[in-house]
Amino acid sequence: MSEAQLANADLAKLIDHTLLKPEASAAELGRWAAEAREHGFCSVCVNPVHVKRVSDLLAGSGVKTCSVVGFPLGASTAAAKAHETAGAVADGADEIDMVINIGALRDGRLDEVQADIAAVRAACVGRVLKVIIETCLLTDDQKRTACALSVAAGADFVKTSTGFSSGGATEADIALMRGVVGAALGVKASGGVRTRAQAEAMIAAGASRIGASSGVALIGAAPATSGSY
Repeated sequence: MSEAQLANADLAKLIDHTLLKPEASAAELGRWAAEAREHGFCSVCVNPVHVKRVSDLLAGSGVKTCSVVGFPLGASTAAAKAHETAGAVADGADEIDMVINIGALRDGRLDEVQADIAAVRAACVGRVLKVIIETCLLTDDQKRTACALSVAAGADFVKTSTGFSSGGATEADIALMRGVVGAALGVKASGGVRTRAQAEAMIAAGASRIGASSGVALIGAAPATSGSY
């Protein structure tokens, strides 16, 4: 896919402008929100503690507020994730990006994994739910299983990565995930997407959303940030 085939404005609409580093400041949150407003990004994705501030900053803009849940390890209980989700929704989150119980998936405790996702789904009725499966920690068969469980639990998207583990999004993983969920769910590429060429390659492979801390750079407006996401 060439730059001519995907206009800046169209690419911007697929980007979750992401600020998840633990030391994120109020000034940075304000800048991310201003950039999202200016460029028409789909959402600003932040940690739960920042959801209220970002939601207020984005009010009336059409840009969504996205919160992560169980982030970045996914090792909280389902009840804790549901509680965290409810708090984020109350603070103004339009979208929730949750991390699955990775250990349970790798152990084959699939009922626990599906119940974990379902608990968050129940806590964010009416909001978009994206399920982070952390592809770098899974075999291809486990990735397929995680996607199938996400479909069964009522998720809206499956997502590659937190950006805080040993690897990020790859074209192969995007294609694999899209092959499982078909057209029914979105597929979000996140983790290490820092250039326009990488973003367009992910979209060509089947991604319908891009999570990146370098959203402004992806549309050619500024140098890439140094964020890990």
